[in-house]
Amino acid sequence: MMGLDGRDNGVRDGSVVGAHILVVDDDPRLRRLLQRYLTEHGFRISAASSAAEARQVLGFMQPDAMVLDVTMPGENGLVLTRALRQEGQDLPILLLTARGEPEDRIDGLEAGADDYLGKPFEPRELLLRLKAHLRRFAPPAPSDNLRVVRLGGLEFDPARGLLSGPDGSVHLTGGEVALLNALARRPNEILARDEIARLLDMEEIGERAVDVQVTRLRRRIEPDPREPRFLQTVRGKGYVLKPGM
Repeated sequence: MMGLDGRDNGVRDGSVVGAHILVVDDDPRLRRLLQRYLTEHGFRISAASSAAEARQVLGFMQPDAMVLDVTMPGENGLVLTRALRQEGQDLPILLLTARGEPEDRIDGLEAGADDYLGKPFEPRELLLRLKAHLRRFAPPAPSDNLRVVRLGGLEFDPARGLLSGPDGSVHLTGGEVALLNALARRPNEILARDEIARLLDMEEIGERAVDVQVTRLRRRIEPDPREPRFLQTVRGKGYVLKPGM
């Protein structure tokens, strides 16, 4: 059953069974492999061989997540990811590439991706990463111990993973939700970059990936990201979320 935003209600309540994944890769063999493997594990799959085909799919349906090849002819995966984020698409995006160096992963995060997996990869690792991002995207069950955090004219509900403003919900990617959730659960407390990397499952990529996510999140919550009021840097220690009006 589809939610009002076009995604499966099952994903929204924490379940990933039946989630709809869009696989975009110009290699037909890999597309077939992923389609078969992910279908066997309970996902519904749409496939596209190019960025243009992916845009056609997104024109009439909203998947729960996207697995996207970087090195496609024409519009590559990085360009498509950046464009989708600029258009307000907030679904989790996992990039695939033959180039698996840390700098390449940073490029993917800067473009707006939530994760990055180098080829060749184990399908099981892809499956586990997809499930983790889908669960992260779905808000946890409400808890009486979690309070709404005010950030100027915005409000973030850690229990629901929802950022809202005067005009309604603010689009956040799965990675941005995860970062804000981690900070909002410990307001006014300094979190070291290595601790944030651990909480966001970014230890393999390194602490610079945390800086990239912080920069992206500041664009969402700060009146002036160059002079942050709420998500502040504590030199030599880490980051701290300071709620307020």
